[in-house]
Amino acid sequence: MPRVTLADLRREFPPMLRLAFPLVVAEVGWMTMGVLDTLMVGRLPDSAVAMGAIGIGNISFFAFAICGVGMLFGIDPMVSQAFGGKRIADCHRTLWSAVLLCFPLAAIVMAIVYAMPWVLSALGTNPQVLPPTTAYLRAILWGALPVLLYHSFRAYLQAMNQVKVIMFALITANVVNAAGNWLLIYGHWGFPAWGVKGSAVSTVVALVYLALCMMLYAMWHDRRERHGLFAEIATVHGREIRELLRLGGPAAGQILGEIGVWGTSTLLVGKLDAVSLAGHQVAVNVASLLFMVPLGIGQAGSVRVGQALGAGHGDRAATSGWAALAIGAIFASFSALALVFFGGPIARIYTPDRAVRQLAARLLIPCACFEVFDALQVTSAGVLRGAGNTRTAMTAHLIVYWLFGLPLGYALCFRAGWGAMGIWIGLSSSIVIIGCILAWAWNQKQRTFAAVAPRMQRI
Repeated sequence: MPRVTLADLRREFPPMLRLAFPLVVAEVGWMTMGVLDTLMVGRLPDSAVAMGAIGIGNISFFAFAICGVGMLFGIDPMVSQAFGGKRIADCHRTLWSAVLLCFPLAAIVMAIVYAMPWVLSALGTNPQVLPPTTAYLRAILWGALPVLLYHSFRAYLQAMNQVKVIMFALITANVVNAAGNWLLIYGHWGFPAWGVKGSAVSTVVALVYLALCMMLYAMWHDRRERHGLFAEIATVHGREIRELLRLGGPAAGQILGEIGVWGTSTLLVGKLDAVSLAGHQVAVNVASLLFMVPLGIGQAGSVRVGQALGAGHGDRAATSGWAALAIGAIFASFSALALVFFGGPIARIYTPDRAVRQLAARLLIPCACFEVFDALQVTSAGVLRGAGNTRTAMTAHLIVYWLFGLPLGYALCFRAGWGAMGIWIGLSSSIVIIGCILAWAWNQKQRTFAAVAPRMQRI
């Protein structure tokens, strides 16, 4: 097995951080759009209902949209390994194959989201929250295709080390979203005051903007490098599509297991009172925002591992993976301390409602307990994906979350009477277990890299 020393890690940290920083900013920027939506509707007259509607609407849309994105996660290892092996035409074929897949995937996502209000009603969602949630979903479903196209071009660019444009796009998209919220939630400058629905329309506009940014930059980069991006667009890429589906299917399963269980938890808390739902939504927003940092680090690790394997350097791939896990764990340690000592002030940023703030601050305690393990699981999943392994993460998430964490949370919430706290304790326990499993899986996988010789590696 490759022997990774502290000196190796110190040499790997700078290039890993240079690649990870723009991706972390981009992921935080992605999450910030949802945070801005929650903050801005939290200033509406009935803030608990509006925040609850945003929470259910967001998770109902993005659970399925990001599941569609998961079907495209094969772009990461395919392009990064091809780029590491200097097979640029393969990078282009992968991109256009992914773009082709975006259209049927978007149609499926839109159909599911359109039907979600009936599902929410059947599940007994709070009747106060259901009407604004329905209006939100009917508007935001038009963001399905832009989300998928954005991810396709983004994954292609980051696998070729073009990451600064991703950071720029997300920062400016937040400006677009905030301006749209200001106009369409409150009705400034003669625009309609649509409330929660206005937030959804603004988000769709921001998603279209993101997709256009990625596409235009990819074309500009290709023109500058003279790589012939459009030379592969007219041919049928059957092998690449099959490979995308082979790698993307388990990745989508992992996302469905992870986001789906949190979406289900939101629906379960939605059966309680509006204050519980709003406090839960604040805690989910904070946890998700912190999760974006190790997620970006994991993406950088995926790229570095894939490029190293594509170039035939197994030892470098192992070093890159361990560096990603170490950086993620260090960040998570500090974020856990912040949640313990500043949970109350953090909750106060979201809403003036005292009852919502107090519940949210309590829910951030179990969040602090799983921070390091959450960082381990997402960075491990990223580096495993760079090595072409997407099945282990899917298996761990589906089994542990759905067969252990959610049943435990349900029992504590409704049987033991612990309310939203019971849900959080159940899911927090799952994250601890998943983090340990995936870190062990990476350790086992990197042992095989000793057999990787300096040659062009295929997945």
